[in-house]
Amino acid sequence: MPELPEVETTRSGIAPNVEGRAVAEVVLRRRKLRYPVPRALLVELPGQVIEQVERRAKYLLLRSAAGTVLIHLGMSGSLRLMAAATPAEKHDHIDIVLDNGQALRLRDPRRFGAVLWLSGDPLQHRLLASLGPEPLSEGFDADYLYQRSRRRKQAVKQFIMDSHTVVGVGNIYASEALFRAGIRPQLAAGRLSRLRCEALVAAIKAVLGLAIEQGGTTLRDFVDGGGKPGYFKQRLQVYGRVGEPCLQCEKPIKQLRQGQRASYYCPACQR
Repeated sequence: MPELPEVETTRSGIAPNVEGRAVAEVVLRRRKLRYPVPRALLVELPGQVIEQVERRAKYLLLRSAAGTVLIHLGMSGSLRLMAAATPAEKHDHIDIVLDNGQALRLRDPRRFGAVLWLSGDPLQHRLLASLGPEPLSEGFDADYLYQRSRRRKQAVKQFIMDSHTVVGVGNIYASEALFRAGIRPQLAAGRLSRLRCEALVAAIKAVLGLAIEQGGTTLRDFVDGGGKPGYFKQRLQVYGRVGEPCLQCEKPIKQLRQGQRASYYCPACQR
């Protein structure tokens, strides 16, 4: 699934080519995605100028004066900029055609993605209103995480993956951040000291920042807005390395299951 760094990589890739451009038409090939694509999108978006491309959590927001296009890439979706005349393939469901002959094309093989048309403040939409702070924002700091974790028996890995705690810390990045912070994934969140919260916040910011810089994680078929794969997978320290030596102490990396997800950690470096 495209995570926050992958979505941010897509946003930064398409924004310079989309912002300030008018929408010529919307081509809809398949309406039934995660939610039905609203017909108002086909009527109200054409003629509008895309003023800004933003990201909130794993959602992309294409803002215009008339409303906002909210896009989620689902499990394996991608949003690419290409010539509108490029023949559509089987899983190319929607084109937002621009006035310069280019198009934003949503490809979504599993159809778990979403394209919605929102009026009013998009941040108050039900999909966004209850989300936690952005992990790279000033609002996500040690004080916040410490207060939020008090009396929580939930394992710390699941705690930081909860989008109500903080957005965008997916399975890969949670494992990597916990390794950097020296914290075992099964530790109860309520047992985090303020000092360990500082280390964990710093680790989350560092891991996500590096992933964005590297272009995301190459897993399955993720590509950025230009169709290029991400490269952060080359820098993973524990994720997917069960049985391999820890890069710090050379002890074998272990794996456990948490909430139907695989967690990877070093039993010597993390406690």
